[in-house]
Amino acid sequence: MRYFIELCYNGKNYHGWQIQPAALSVQETIEKALTVLLREKIQVVGCGRTDAGVHASQFFLHFDSEVEFESEKLKFQLNSILPDDIAIFEVLKVKDSAHARFDAMSRSYEYKIFEGKNPFLLETHYQVTEFDVDLNKMNEAADLLIKYSDFKCFSRTKTDVKTFICSIEEARWEKQGDVWIFYIRANRFLRNMVRAIVGTLIEVGQNKRTLEQFKEVIESRDRSEAGPSAKARGLHLTRIEYPKEIFIDAYV
Repeated sequence: MRYFIELCYNGKNYHGWQIQPAALSVQETIEKALTVLLREKIQVVGCGRTDAGVHASQFFLHFDSEVEFESEKLKFQLNSILPDDIAIFEVLKVKDSAHARFDAMSRSYEYKIFEGKNPFLLETHYQVTEFDVDLNKMNEAADLLIKYSDFKCFSRTKTDVKTFICSIEEARWEKQGDVWIFYIRANRFLRNMVRAIVGTLIEVGQNKRTLEQFKEVIESRDRSEAGPSAKARGLHLTRIEYPKEIFIDAYV
């Protein structure tokens, strides 16, 4: 039987989602907990990857198990033994063909910048003393992203993807008091893509690049032409959308 788990995590203490040698990951932590509780070796597949220090307010994984269990009970048990920076929302039965990564229709991220100093936001926002940027120019540049599909210029250089094509459906900045938030939604993202976009858009907002130069960056397909990656702690994976027909248990 295949199951989806909906969860969230604070990425500060992890070297990203995916298992890697000699480094703690969210995937490894959850697999160990499921293996203990179900008393069988469990491997999970995530809806995507997040880099070291990146957070997820919504994340999905799938796993297979023939062990009978009550979903609510497993949810309670997982939350009891997992560390405080990982929380389980739902355990849901899905069709055997359902796939947490490949069935995702869209993914949404937010990048949060706090202008000032706030110890309660230190782990979840990139904090700067002063954020002197032109919001309108950053949004004009963000609008250009929707017109393109090849984002190799914003991808990590050493990556195993077969294509750099992504369909960006939304990209915009908002200012809410002392917090600046960049929203972006697409069918898929490349490794380091959002942070590289944010870093380059900030340069536009600081008048270090023109809109025409921003277009030239995209068309160059060269990561060295784009700006620096924004700090990991400000990035949040916020929403994953799936077709409703893959769920056996009701999910809203």
